[in-house]
Amino acid sequence: MEISPNWYPAIKVRRSRRSYNRNSALDAEACSRLHGVCRGFRPFSGVRVEFIDAPPDDIFANAVGFYGNIKGAPAFLAFIGDTSDPNIQEKMGYTGEAAVLEATSLGLGTCWVALTYNAKRVKSLIRLEKSEEIICVSPVGYTTNKWSFGENVYSGFGSNHQRKPLQTLVTGLSEAQRPNWAKAAVEAARLAPSAINRQPWGFLIDERSITVYIKDRGPEFTVARRLDCGIAMLHIELGALSRGATGNWNFLTHPQVARFTVR
Repeated sequence: MEISPNWYPAIKVRRSRRSYNRNSALDAEACSRLHGVCRGFRPFSGVRVEFIDAPPDDIFANAVGFYGNIKGAPAFLAFIGDTSDPNIQEKMGYTGEAAVLEATSLGLGTCWVALTYNAKRVKSLIRLEKSEEIICVSPVGYTTNKWSFGENVYSGFGSNHQRKPLQTLVTGLSEAQRPNWAKAAVEAARLAPSAINRQPWGFLIDERSITVYIKDRGPEFTVARRLDCGIAMLHIELGALSRGATGNWNFLTHPQVARFTVR
């Protein structure tokens, strides 16, 4: 499955949400499209996403975290990776964000969640291969109109993203020297979600590539910075594609994460 044209416009719409309308089940078309993305979009080995509709009520029963309780989610995504793969985190961020953006394009809410869910219950619903683990999950559903205080704080007060300015994130070519595809790419990456909105990434731009590296070296949380950067990687590719540029990714060693080189 190729990258969907629906994902790029979804970048500006996506917000992390934790309050869902329990009485609004996902329709058959939405379920079919999410199942299709999970089965069809697997650009890297060692990671996959599973969509579970109509899960048990106790998946998020005690899911209290930075955004508050998750309430009323009628479905969820499970992000699964082979723990023997040294690039599992960045691969998972990239692949998982595709499913998140597909859900967003369908008018559904999502939220990357690391530990504040019933992991044992999730594992009972999914067959894991040897060395596979559940990395994260995301609730999926139609959201309530009212934003909780935690959602507002960490999502930038509802209608806006709280994001670091690009000049603090980007090195390499000056703004005047950057090709249009690179400008669109880093603008899209800047809007990527990250654990507690920490935005740990930096972007090094040259004429034909963007290198993603870990800039924030502060205390680690439950979600690895490389997973955050993997999410930003998909946003970079979507931004570049919006300006007609395609390319390939090469994984790098810490503190660098990966390099996108246009063809």
